Amino acid sequence: MSTQLITSTHNAHVKQAAHLRERRQREKQGRILIEGARELARAVTGGVEFIEAFVCEPLAVSADAHLAIERLRESAARWFAVTPPVFAKLAFGERAEGVIGVAHTPRRTLAQLTLPEPPLLAVVEDIEKPGNLGAMLRTAAAAGVSALIAVGRGTDLYNPNVIRASLGTVFSLPVCVAETQETLDFLRRRSFGIYAARVDAATLYTAADFRGPSAIVLGSESAGLSSVWRAGDVTPIRLPMRGAPDSLNVSAAAAVLFYEALRQRHDS
Repeated sequence: MSTQLITSTHNAHVKQAAHLRERRQREKQGRILIEGARELARAVTGGVEFIEAFVCEPLAVSADAHLAIERLRESAARWFAVTPPVFAKLAFGERAEGVIGVAHTPRRTLAQLTLPEPPLLAVVEDIEKPGNLGAMLRTAAAAGVSALIAVGRGTDLYNPNVIRASLGTVFSLPVCVAETQETLDFLRRRSFGIYAARVDAATLYTAADFRGPSAIVLGSESAGLSSVWRAGDVTPIRLPMRGAPDSLNVSAAAAVLFYEALRQRHDS
């Protein structure tokens, strides 16, 4: 594969890639920006289709970076060597590992989800903070959640900071983006037990039965869940609260619920 050297921050490929830090541009271009060696390696393994790779060799010194470059060389359509100033224009994270990729935005529908039996789904609605969403993805993968469905306009699943905060598990865990009502209909057709985390719920999370096909639904800390999730076949559940806070960080709440489901399934 031939390599082109880029020394100018005004290069068209660099400018186009840098624009992908903005959601509007990601949606317009149908592309995402992936930084970080582990994140890139997981994206390659997850079958993400790469368009370009930018490598700054003076910064790509770690074993993880070398592995990511090796895997990217087998998949990237275009390969660019860049200088440190050019890489700085592209980089957005704190870990400058010397390699960044541009890929087509993964597209997976609800119908394309391949689920084990019995499935355990995480449904997240309007989770706006990338750090929270990234942490939830990591925890979901660790706790054996089958897939994560992002609903609501506020959830930006492929925000570069979500990718970094998830350490690339957004590419290894089955995920998809769907409308709220579409997701509820999907769960109903497949006879899922639907459990919505709400601070005003009467039922403690430990009383929920997650052993069968189950969906755990979580909303944003500021707005909670939309009224769609107040349907009669949706069971509201809560975590006990002590002390001054009136709610947990949503990623912390997700961790408790995902691991309670894992405990129940392991013990059953």
